[in-house]
Parts: sequence; structure tokens; C-alpha cells
Amino acid sequence: MRISGSCHCGRIAFEAEGEFNEALECNCSFCRRRGVLLAFVPRNNMQLTTPRENLSTYQFNQRVIVHHFCANCGVAPFSEATMPNGAEMAAINLRCVPEIDLAALTVTQYDGASR
Repeated sequence: MRISGSCHCGRIAFEAEGEFNEALECNCSFCRRRGVLLAFVPRNNMQLTTPRENLSTYQFNQRVIVHHFCANCGVAPFSEATMPNGAEMAAINLRCVPEIDLAALTVTQYDGASR
């Protein structure tokens, strides 16, 4: 499935290829506040369709994940990370993908608060 997503104002937009019928909901201090529903794809399965310079970033804790957000509207459409095995991943906020039926997703709870 190919999807298109963006922040609210459109300064950050992307396309991604993958299976998007499941999402992860994390309860860590950051994800809980943002209310994201995440789907993971290999980084090369996601392409920005807007300039990379439009991304603002935030990192916390062990600084392993680069959380991207729009400095204009504040929405965080995706994050990037390198896994311990060296694989580059993108965590897509499915709430930023209009064609996804959020009610149809199988949502898995992840206990990030305990890590």
C-alpha cells in the first residue's frame, strides 16, 4: 500500500510504502503527550516530498530516535532511527495520513514508560 501524509500546514509531506493495518501506541512521556499511532517501515520505503530543511527535530533520553516536527504548525508526522542491527527505520504517525481509517487499525500498546 502506498500512502501520503503530512503535517497540518503541509510544509512537511511524505509518501511511504508498506502494510498499514496495524499501529503501535506508546505510553512513554513523549508519545503519550503527542498521541501518535505509529507504523514502522524501512527508511528507504519513505520519501519526503518537501524539502528536508523544513524539518525541525527533537531528541531526548538516549537520543536514538530523531523525532521530526513542523516548526510552523507543530505537528509531528514521522521519526527516524537506526536499529541496533544497523537497519534505518521510519516511524510514521498514522494520524497524519488522511486515507488511513484509524478505527480499523489493530493497535498494540507498547510500554515505553518502563524503559
